Amino acid sequence: MSNRFIDLYSDTKTKPTPGMRKAMAEAEVGDEQKFEDPTVNRLREKVCALLGKEDAVFLPSGTMANQIAIRVHCRPGEEIICDRTAHIITSEGGGPGANSGVMFHPLDGLNGIYTAAMAEAAIKDPNNRYSPLSRLLEIEQTSNRGGGSLWPLETIQAVGEVAKRRGLKLHMDGARLPNACVKSGIKASAYAAPCDTLWIDFTKGLGAPVGAVLAGPKDFIHQSWRVKQQLGGSMRQSGIIAAAGLYAIEHHWDRLAEDHANARKLSEGLANIRGIEIDPDAMPTNLVFFDVTKPGWTAPKLMAAMKEHGVGIGAFGPKTVRVVTHLDVTSDDIDTALKTFSKVLAA
Repeated sequence: MSNRFIDLYSDTKTKPTPGMRKAMAEAEVGDEQKFEDPTVNRLREKVCALLGKEDAVFLPSGTMANQIAIRVHCRPGEEIICDRTAHIITSEGGGPGANSGVMFHPLDGLNGIYTAAMAEAAIKDPNNRYSPLSRLLEIEQTSNRGGGSLWPLETIQAVGEVAKRRGLKLHMDGARLPNACVKSGIKASAYAAPCDTLWIDFTKGLGAPVGAVLAGPKDFIHQSWRVKQQLGGSMRQSGIIAAAGLYAIEHHWDRLAEDHANARKLSEGLANIRGIEIDPDAMPTNLVFFDVTKPGWTAPKLMAAMKEHGVGIGAFGPKTVRVVTHLDVTSDDIDTALKTFSKVLAA
């Protein structure tokens, strides 16, 4: 068994590759706030072309991208309609309420995906002053807590049509949009077209140490710069980290298919271990969720035991575990992890 720690907790655990570090060290830089950093400007232009949007802003994190989008789109007391498992509800520290004073209308989608009909039914009558004003529809591609599930393009288009017809905006949390593109073969610009605004993250499967880019219409991005300033997101010679994002797009995008293959291998192996309940077909990309069913065991207990044996995993509830494949996890690591799961649960 390998002595190397195999960290399957998240795809945020990736380390910059030697090529990425070299690109960062050699990056041409300037004052990003004054639009004088050529590497940041190149990254913004590249993402605009990738997503088919007019303008973009480079940010420290995807959570900040969501918070800025919500702040620009919504006013205090207004409502966001999204799946109840959405990252903006579960994992952003109550930011939408603290930063923007907005409310949520959570929907019970399937694997993190709701339908256009569900969105339509959730939108409030704007003439009813007793209800919050529905302002924003939000989707997450891929859906994290939905098991890395892919929003079908047709569903996004249908939800976008509802938003347009009812006078709302559609925002995509595109943290793992590259995974969706690689798995489906659909271009990012096609997924982005029905959305008013969206962002992609460089710190997940793309393997960069920091950064996300938020994209949308010019006026939206103009307003986003002000909110970025208010939230403390201003950066100076940030071409050093923007270079990692450029390198990630150019070198790590297509290789996400390896992560999907490793996740499939992992989920199929887990299905053969007693004490684990999993449906390998329900997780098409790099996120793998399963339940611990062995009597006397919980997800936190399994997480602690696996860590002692050199494998990092995540507890996402009393019985639910998440494991994630990424750039720093090899096929051999999957073999080792499966042997460790078997050994620990047989103890």
